[in-house]
Amino acid sequence: MDMNIQKYMAFISTVEYGSFTKAAKLLNYSQSGISRMINDLEKEWGISLLERGRSGVRLTSDGLKLLPYAKNVCREYQKLQTQVEELNGLQSGLIRIGTFSSAATHWLPNIIKKFQKDYPNIDYELLLGDYAEIERWILEGRVDCGFLRLPTLPELETIFLEQDKLLVVLPEKHFLADCEYFPVKALEDSPFLLLGKDENSEAAEIFERCGISPEIHFTTWDDYAIMSMVESGLGISILPELILRRIPYRIVAKELEIPSYRKIGVALKNKKGASLAVRRFLDYIEYR
Repeated sequence: MDMNIQKYMAFISTVEYGSFTKAAKLLNYSQSGISRMINDLEKEWGISLLERGRSGVRLTSDGLKLLPYAKNVCREYQKLQTQVEELNGLQSGLIRIGTFSSAATHWLPNIIKKFQKDYPNIDYELLLGDYAEIERWILEGRVDCGFLRLPTLPELETIFLEQDKLLVVLPEKHFLADCEYFPVKALEDSPFLLLGKDENSEAAEIFERCGISPEIHFTTWDDYAIMSMVESGLGISILPELILRRIPYRIVAKELEIPSYRKIGVALKNKKGASLAVRRFLDYIEYR
């Protein structure tokens, strides 16, 4: 679906149902996705559309004037879409996605579920790798798009998705398991288990920035192996928050005293040159 139309639909549904939450449920988006779309519209048009209050949302006078036009655009778009899809449609196709495991585990199932509801005949191929492998697959055309840490290669087009906090993970009985914020210097006091394949890992950047040299006892790109070893008391690690959703391990996650993040985005070689299926899929990723 054209991104502007999705924004118009978010605006119309929020007005009709009086809340971002109800509109999000109806349109199968997160509440923050709906809110972002309406903020985007307000920025594009330079107009405040909604008054946000404790009791919900209400139209501003400008919003009231624009609402019927937005509804009309959506109606006409639906007619156009029906014609296009009858002539050319997304009756079949393949989307190839490069991804690291936490995006594959926590984001892609919901994104694909929503997309499949609208386009049931599209197939998917997921390739799991590290950041460098995914960059190479995009450049070589092995995948259509890929989830990456930003910034990435300058020749790739990117869409920023989320800032993902980096947390220290500890065994439950670690002497700092009850601390509020984990002292950076204390990373040198326990054996360290490094998530990554090279010196470009998120943890290595923290070490360099803070001028510390933890004892690295083990390096792997398998986040579940790291969590299992931390649970067994073999050391501590630094993992992105996205990885730590719904984990089956008895470990403790703590924020660092100096907040650290990774920026996650989706990248591709050329959005204009991508297939219709891929371009539509990117919209679903952006407003997941």
